[in-house]
Amino acid sequence: MAFDHRKYSAFKPVAKKDRRWPDQVIEKAPTWCAVDLRDGNQALVKPMSVAQKQRLFDLLVKLGFKEIEIGFPAASQPDFDFCRKLIEEERIPADVKIQVLTQARPELIERTYQALEGAKQAVVHVYNSTSTVQREQVFGLDRAGIRDIAVQGATVVKEIAGRYPDTDWTFQYSPESFTGTELDFAAEVIDAVNDVWRPDQGQPVIINLPATVEMSTPNVFADQVEWICENIRYREHVSISVHTHNDRGCAVAAAELAVMAGADRVEGTLMGNGERTGNMDLVTMAMNLYSQGIDPTLDLSGMAEITDVVEACTEISTHPRHPYAGELVFTAFSGSHQDAIRKCLSRRKDDEPWNVAYLPIDPFDLGRRYEEVVRINSQSGKGGVAYVLERDYKISLPRWLQIEFSKVVQREAETNGGEIDSHTIHRLFDERYLKVHADWALQSYDLHRDNDGVRAEVVMGRDNAPIALEGQGLGAVEAVSDALAKRFGITVAVEAYDEFSLGEGTNANALACIRLTANGEHCSAAALAEDTTSATLQALFSAVAQSVIHKTGEVEVSEEGETAQV
Repeated sequence: MAFDHRKYSAFKPVAKKDRRWPDQVIEKAPTWCAVDLRDGNQALVKPMSVAQKQRLFDLLVKLGFKEIEIGFPAASQPDFDFCRKLIEEERIPADVKIQVLTQARPELIERTYQALEGAKQAVVHVYNSTSTVQREQVFGLDRAGIRDIAVQGATVVKEIAGRYPDTDWTFQYSPESFTGTELDFAAEVIDAVNDVWRPDQGQPVIINLPATVEMSTPNVFADQVEWICENIRYREHVSISVHTHNDRGCAVAAAELAVMAGADRVEGTLMGNGERTGNMDLVTMAMNLYSQGIDPTLDLSGMAEITDVVEACTEISTHPRHPYAGELVFTAFSGSHQDAIRKCLSRRKDDEPWNVAYLPIDPFDLGRRYEEVVRINSQSGKGGVAYVLERDYKISLPRWLQIEFSKVVQREAETNGGEIDSHTIHRLFDERYLKVHADWALQSYDLHRDNDGVRAEVVMGRDNAPIALEGQGLGAVEAVSDALAKRFGITVAVEAYDEFSLGEGTNANALACIRLTANGEHCSAAALAEDTTSATLQALFSAVAQSVIHKTGEVEVSEEGETAQV
């Protein structure tokens, strides 16, 4: 068998019995750093143009990011030119700090500072790989050799920064492939770098712990972060950052647990674009905080704009099930889900905390519409169909008609396949329940109440061949049913009846829904009219007409009240 798990070894967890992070709760957002223009860009089949980079940079600024990694200017001429463009054209807001990446090599660090000349503030992000596998198999160096590379890089970063005193410099060091590095060695290298930079003497320093390759479950990464926080020198003087990748599909979870474990800062990309399976998704993590009542310090309310810009710049489509941003993430097809959403929304008051079944956040907060929440296919039930009619046409159905009509919609969906749109649902309701046969159209009525009940005088049928009916009963429906029995010999027994007012004011329409047995056959119909009595009588006639038409085909009612097939 080629698929052989025995070639792999389990990742060794951290032997840490005093872990505290599981008891921590995230109460505020970390410092965010967007790396779309560097990490994200290098992962693209077709790297971004200058125009695309500018558009994405402007979006990141608009969303509220205060730290943005814009490229690797020493390794890429387009990155160098873009860095110069931002600085020379003064496109960087005063409260935004740009960050650039460089390997711990003197000539690259020199070039990096040339790209940043004139910046008001900037982060110089230097790195070298410290993992066991790279140390032994890529570089062929021992621990001391790797540590010397880091120290030399830190020294050059500090020395060249002195040549540009007008820039407010922050130094950042990443032991690349931190997750594959022995913790004691990672701490040793970090301490050696900080001994050069001396954050305790006022130099701003970020220590970034990258899960360059995600190698373990998120809890193990949290143990690693907490261990580093507890064991490095100068901890109170440095910002601990994390940069998680998504090889195991857990980048967001790993970053969240890392913040619980003491991390102050999180690097990632919008929508998670990055090498292999991607980087940590900033949108998802920020929205996770938002859903818990925590200010993410980012404005993600224009989610459509975010996805449009990211897709245009990366040429990668957003998955329809992408958390918070996907087209279908607030869409319910399941009947039980639709019913629960409809009930929760109908009962919710605006001043109450959000608590709606199946919707962790209000779609409106992201610029989405409730129209997108409930959509209908063959998996949908009565609640969803009823919700669409209420939402789009202000038509409320009684429960018995919800159940009956949902079967009509389901048959249509199963026959045609795919989704049933709002217009089709309304057309089906109109054809099945509201459509009035000309021979059974209500023209006028006159109701008189006396001690014996209600006496009804009703005119129905076509304009050129009206039929007059008279009947007596305890109420209007019973009186008209008596008239039908006298004139046509149709026995009517009402099983269910509901009426609703649609809209407000004297011109409001009324909806009447009726289910009855006509000569032993079950029939249902509905009617819209200017008043409830007209709607009720028309619904009665339409339901009876269904029984007659079902037995005889298309019908017309003669002057004498006899039915004949057309």
